[in-house]
Amino acid sequence: MRNFLFLSGSILLLFSGCSKQLEGSSFEEILEDSPSLTGKAEYLDSPYVTAGDRVYMVGNQDGSFTELGWHITGEMSGIWDHPIKLMDGFELEIGVDDTVISLNQASEFRNFPYANRHEFELSSLGLTAKRTQFVPDGIEGIVVQFTFTNTESIAKKLNLGFRGYADLRPTWLGERTNMIDEADSGTFNTIEGSMTFKDAGNPWFVRFGSDLEVSSEGFMASKYKGKGQGGFLNYQLELGANETSQIHFYIAGSYTSEVNLNKTYRAIKENSVGMLQQKKERYKKLAFQSKLTVPDKEIEQAFEWVKYNCDWLVRSVPEIGTGIGAGIPDYPWWFGVDSEYALQGYMAIGQREAVYNTIKLLDSVSEAVNGNGRIIHEMSTNGAVFNPGNINETPQFATLIRKIYQWNGDKEFLRKYFPTVKKGLNWLMTEKDADGNMFPDGFGMMEIHGLDSEMIDVAAYTQKAFRDASFIADALGDYSLAQQYFEKSEQLQKRINEKFWSAEFGSYADFIGTDEQALHLIEDAIVRADTLDKPWAVEELKQTRETIKNNPSPNPRPFVLHHNWVVNTPMEVGLATEDQALIALETAERYVNPFGMFVTGIDRDESAGSDDGSFKGSKIFSYTGAVMTLPTGVQIVAENNYGRPDKALNYLKRMTRSFGYALPGSLYEVSPDYGMMTQAWNIYGYAVPVVEQFFGIRPDAAEKKITIEPRMPSTWGEASLKNVAIADNEVSVYFSEGSSAQQIKVTQLKKDWLIELRLPLSEDSQLSSDSENTEITEDTESGIYIVRSTGKSVELLYKK
Repeated sequence: MRNFLFLSGSILLLFSGCSKQLEGSSFEEILEDSPSLTGKAEYLDSPYVTAGDRVYMVGNQDGSFTELGWHITGEMSGIWDHPIKLMDGFELEIGVDDTVISLNQASEFRNFPYANRHEFELSSLGLTAKRTQFVPDGIEGIVVQFTFTNTESIAKKLNLGFRGYADLRPTWLGERTNMIDEADSGTFNTIEGSMTFKDAGNPWFVRFGSDLEVSSEGFMASKYKGKGQGGFLNYQLELGANETSQIHFYIAGSYTSEVNLNKTYRAIKENSVGMLQQKKERYKKLAFQSKLTVPDKEIEQAFEWVKYNCDWLVRSVPEIGTGIGAGIPDYPWWFGVDSEYALQGYMAIGQREAVYNTIKLLDSVSEAVNGNGRIIHEMSTNGAVFNPGNINETPQFATLIRKIYQWNGDKEFLRKYFPTVKKGLNWLMTEKDADGNMFPDGFGMMEIHGLDSEMIDVAAYTQKAFRDASFIADALGDYSLAQQYFEKSEQLQKRINEKFWSAEFGSYADFIGTDEQALHLIEDAIVRADTLDKPWAVEELKQTRETIKNNPSPNPRPFVLHHNWVVNTPMEVGLATEDQALIALETAERYVNPFGMFVTGIDRDESAGSDDGSFKGSKIFSYTGAVMTLPTGVQIVAENNYGRPDKALNYLKRMTRSFGYALPGSLYEVSPDYGMMTQAWNIYGYAVPVVEQFFGIRPDAAEKKITIEPRMPSTWGEASLKNVAIADNEVSVYFSEGSSAQQIKVTQLKKDWLIELRLPLSEDSQLSSDSENTEITEDTESGIYIVRSTGKSVELLYKK
């Protein structure tokens, strides 16, 4: 029996305009001049997100809601108000005469930075329909607008039926904080024409209604799994010939009280247009900061939208804190390492509030849970920590703190977090280094069973951490500790280059371990490679196995088995020697496909020689065989570190091929269309290489100094990066390649800051400037020009 019900004899509501608050304005007018991207027809059954810091919605681009996700099986879609879910979804049915159609088969999906829209062709009804939705900032609610257009010259009477499916349930790990899901039940508010649902055992609520008068209503069983309940609200409206009308639905939630629920509901109903306008203006500011213009328009567009993606991932639960989630739909909560990569990019694009909030959250929870400087790995939105921290996350926190200080120059920021850094480094060297060789033991980025000995990424990030901690200690006046940390970083650099390097493979080893550990891992890897039909990998692994057996060692030694992407972290952090780096970077090129770096090199396939391909994920979520944006981003940074910007650009282009591949305006976590539909660490692979390496912006905010040492790709003849926020200053950099010389211009807001440009010096090069307060010196020993300016603008003419 159809749950879509109409009562005979009900009053026909004549409707020819928007609700009172929308007079003279509409969602479409606000969105009209905003950037937008249209999705592909073949991906209409794949997910999108309507993002917000309190509430977000995940559905399919065709307008339907299916049960998505693996973290909580089938529950990661729908509408979430962390730490609870509100609804599994909703749908609207339109009836004209005897024909009824559900709006769940959109012909087009359009994504805006702060909203999205589904378009429906309803030719059998003589109509078109649009569904537009957005989540207001800081609000536990979402607003959905339906726009109907009568495409015929006769009036039509429409029967509309809204079906909402409440599912008030806890987030992942809810049971650890006594969040026990019970059955939901609903009530109808006859005065306001809305429905409210409550979980039987908790103060969890969701309410929905519209700006039209309800003609009939009722409740039904949910069609989704779980303990939710459905409810329907029916309406009638008349559309004149060729007329357009709208109806708005308001969905509010609360995990604290019905009073707060109703307050939110009325607020979004009374001021949804104003809220949309405010969100639009805020997103304009996001676009304004670190605004990139380059010849590669695909990269330029991706860079702009990845900035929007960063804002999509901010997750605020006032009782716990605010920070960036790792990805949507399955990682909407907080992670250590994901943030440690991503926040470096967030800072470079000026999204500083998210940076400070996330660091504060990670630090406070890590202290509460661990108390020894160890940084947590993963925490759900109810405050339950799943993993107290993989080993690499602790040293990477030190690097993050130094990086943020370079951008903000705030010594109080350093003083606040340096105690955690010191405790963490001590924990690494005492509790996690059993043999005292300075290489901490335990899991790094590669969560492969058995890979928990001395990992290359843990060693590389630890070396970088001691170097960065030395800088922090020096900035805070603890010169003795600074020297100790510096000496440890030097020792680690030497030891890594000696102990982890494999000349045979032209690569750093995956790990240092015993023969027994290696042989066990080889057996597992052979099964993996054979299952994936990688005969070359099986053969290589068998040869390695025989070499180990024929040449046993009683002591731990380095092994190259999986060719995991983490073998490139020594180049990412810059500890590899020039010779080692160039060999390893060339080796890494064997483990790529058109979209970037394989997570595990033995998974590589024939797509390396093709410009097409799509990762074929398993029915059970798995990263086996994956190419991911993070390894590719790391490789971009690594190539730039060793003076190869064209190679770096090649990887950036590969990664950008995934942009909009499945979801317009976003890059998937696994390239090009698997895993999370948007991922926080994507910004690391865009902002760090573009801002800090191609344009060469190296801030020293504490000294009011900005060093600019560009490493521009050879094909970027015209390029600019504007409005890069550094403390209370902003800098813009412009490059223009002429037939005989390059013009370089740098502007800043403040005139009491020093700008120092560094450019290559050769026998044939010339550099000149007519700018005031500017001096040029030649450092022949280093082979560079040094340009120093304290003006608001400096212009150079540079002949290479």
